Parts: sequence; C-alpha cells; structure tokens
Amino acid sequence: SSAESLRRVGRITGVEPRLIVADIRDAQALDALFAAQPIAAVMHFAGLKAVGESTRDPLRYHDNNVGGGISLLQAMQRAAVRTLIFSSSATVYGEPGFEQFREDMRCDPVNPYGRGKWMIEQVLADLAASESGWRIAALRYFNPVGAHDSGLIGEDPRGVPNNLMPTITQVAVGRLPRLRVFGGDWPTPDGSGVRDYIHVMDLAEGHVAALRHLLAHDPALLTLNLGSGHGISVLRMLHAFEQVLGRALPCEIAARRPGDIAAYWADPSRAARVLGWRTQRDLHAMCRDAWRWQQGNPRGYAQD
Repeated sequence: SSAESLRRVGRITGVEPRLIVADIRDAQALDALFAAQPIAAVMHFAGLKAVGESTRDPLRYHDNNVGGGISLLQAMQRAAVRTLIFSSSATVYGEPGFEQFREDMRCDPVNPYGRGKWMIEQVLADLAASESGWRIAALRYFNPVGAHDSGLIGEDPRGVPNNLMPTITQVAVGRLPRLRVFGGDWPTPDGSGVRDYIHVMDLAEGHVAALRHLLAHDPALLTLNLGSGHGISVLRMLHAFEQVLGRALPCEIAARRPGDIAAYWADPSRAARVLGWRTQRDLHAMCRDAWRWQQGNPRGYAQD
C-alpha cells in the first residue's frame, strides 16, 4: 500500500480519500475510527497475501489475517455497522482438479493463506446466522492483474514480487533480470500453472455491484466468485505480454512453490445472475494496462 496511490485516486476521481494509518488488530484505534464519522459499509481488504510466504510463516498470517478480521468484526459490531464486503480468495477451494470452482463446492484450502480466508468466511457465516441485520458479501477473487487505464495507479509490491504480472512488468523495465516460472511440469497443456486472471478494474466494478446489491436487497450472507471463467497459463500470459511489449523477455523454469496448485478458474455464473456483473476486459487489455502503468512508473510509487 502507498499514500501516493491514494493521492492519485484523488486525481482520477476528483475526491481526495481520507487516509488513517492504523492496525486492524488495535481495538481502540478501530473504535475511534468508527466514532469519528458515520460509516455505512466496510470493504475489508487488509491482509497479507503471498501463498508461499504463508507456508513459511503461518503464525504471522493467521495473527494478521484471521485475528485482524475478527478484530474488525468486533469493532463493527460495537459500532452497529453491519454491512461488509470481505476480500476472500479462490484459494479457499483447494485442489479439486480441472473443474471450474463453484461457490457450492467443498472448500479444502491447501495453504495457510487460503485457510485463513476460509476461517474468516466461516466466522462470517456464524455471525450472519447468530445476529440479524448483517449484510455480508464474501467475494472470492481469482487473479487480479492490470492497472487503471490512466496509468496513474497500478500494482507496486514491496520487495521482490510474489505475483506473476508485476514480476513480468519489472523484468520488462529492467528491475528484475528474468521471469522465473514456478513449475514446468504441471499437468497442464504447456506445463505451466493455469489461473483465472481478471482485470483489476473488472474486480473493482464487481465490488461496486456487490455493495449496491447488499444495500438494495438485504441478504444476510452472499458468497460469490469474481473471475472470468477462463483459465490462462503462466506461459500464455507471458507471451501475451510480449506481444504488447514487442520483444521477448528472459525466462527460466524453476521448481514448484510449496502450496501452489496446478490449475483453477472460476464459475462466475452466480455473480452474473445475482449482480448482473461480468468481466469486460480481455487478456490484451490486462497486459496493455499493466505495461502502461509500469512504463510510466518504472520505480513504482517510490519515484515520487
């Protein structure tokens, strides 16, 4: 996260977002926040998000993601704010093979990051069942990529990126020497992992649609996949980016990462039916917008 990204959001929207720096595990800070101004709804994005890192440091992930989530819910309960959109993840499903993930499938996450998301989903279900008045949407993201089409805001991870697209773009601007593809022997058509990539602006529009639905229809708990419904391999994503870039990028096949799975993609039909939401942007747009962001901000927000 970056304060500069919020300033740029203000440039795009004409509305300057208010920034309060606090830890969601800090009950006093949360109570002060909810008391300071009227809050109609909460979108909960705060959390650690690297699958591989979660396998190396599970206590840190559960303390931050699970403990922080419960702390936030308790603060919302005290403040009588009961409308919530939770940033969940497709990693809650685990490894069922090549099926599309549907919301009614059994969840069996295979890494601490996914297990933490699933724990919070279970807490949300218990909360909605035990106390009336809650309006909750748990949105299971697939793999967000791309950037705002202005090029002003985009993905700028601290340190070495853990995700595919910022790694590719940083190789393209010379910040990293090569792309490492983790696993070339997966049971997929080209041997690389297959994911459902979704443009981050489609994802943002999904949140707006979910919030409007909660406010209009008062569901206690709604669980939805936000994805395109199509699987794209890591190597296909690389080649699509190279077409936008106009040149090849150095690449090597490395060992699989602990906690990764071979392939998954969404069944997004429930979101289409309930919210009227579908992805609008294709693979080319994902690569084009990610490159526009990185090309215009080769050092990310740090250069500012």
